[in-house]
Amino acid sequence: MNYNDYELREFTAEQQLAASAAFPVLMRKVYVWMALALALTGFTAYGVATSPGALQMIYGNSMTMWVLIIAELAIVFGVTAAINRISLTTATLMFILYSVINGAMLSSIFLVYSQSSIATVFFITAGTFGAMALIGYTTKADLTSIGKMLFMALIGLIIATLVNMFLKSSGMTLILSYVGVIIFVGLTAYDSQKIKQMLLQAPDAGEASQKLALLGSLTLYLDFINLFIYLLRIFGRRE
Repeated sequence: MNYNDYELREFTAEQQLAASAAFPVLMRKVYVWMALALALTGFTAYGVATSPGALQMIYGNSMTMWVLIIAELAIVFGVTAAINRISLTTATLMFILYSVINGAMLSSIFLVYSQSSIATVFFITAGTFGAMALIGYTTKADLTSIGKMLFMALIGLIIATLVNMFLKSSGMTLILSYVGVIIFVGLTAYDSQKIKQMLLQAPDAGEASQKLALLGSLTLYLDFINLFIYLLRIFGRRE
């Protein structure tokens, strides 16, 4: 069931009371799941970076890289498309698996950037993300039109990034990094508002609603990770 099809005014008084009680529980789950996923990604990235064998297995074999990339895409699209058909346990395990795989893929940052700059950029990202999430949560302005424009800009960013993989232009990489920061700063606010509106419509804190909260957590996790990567390309100090 997709609660985007519902509005609170259509609920009975009892349903509205249950929804108002469920909302803070669901919002808390969104950020707890996101924080746990980020922690798991960070520990995995550091663990792989400090293991020569794991690094060799991942970066010494192009096939392994492709398998991990395909697995990441499959999990994200799979969870998003099948969220109403799979159980909460299955969705959670898939989110955990994605966090681990993403951590393995991000392990290379410890080989490229100093640990102090990684930590600094992480705190910059956390502060920026928190501010924009708060704006998205509290603003009364409708960010839907902005979200649509940012999504189109994201498609353009992906295409430009793929083209630059062949051009190998450092100047273009820097420009795309700034564009990426702008896009994901905006998407953080937009997604925060969208998740709030979605969970406000949840009639209870049952499994169906918790799966929507998990999906929201995955969305914000991706916003945070991408914002971190683009900021690291701008401010990160290389080893």
